[in-house]
Amino acid sequence: MCLGIPGEVVELVADQPDLARVSVGGVRRAVNIALLEGEEVAPGDWILIHVGFALSRIDEAEARAAMEFLEGIGQAYEDEMDALRESGIG
Repeated sequence: MCLGIPGEVVELVADQPDLARVSVGGVRRAVNIALLEGEEVAPGDWILIHVGFALSRIDEAEARAAMEFLEGIGQAYEDEMDALRESGIG
């Protein structure tokens, strides 16, 4: 199962305008934000991430609700988080 996971933007990668560093459950990874073309993305924003790409901006309440749901489904969420932790994307 592939999940869209909310993450908080912690910084924009200055020399790579399509990348942002995002914190997901305490794990920080670079995420491609090119699909959000036309939307301003800044540190503190929340985005929905799937396979390393930001799909949409979401608000903090929506991010919190999504995380509660994902944590509630158990193993599929844990598998997704393990894959994120093990990814080489920094």
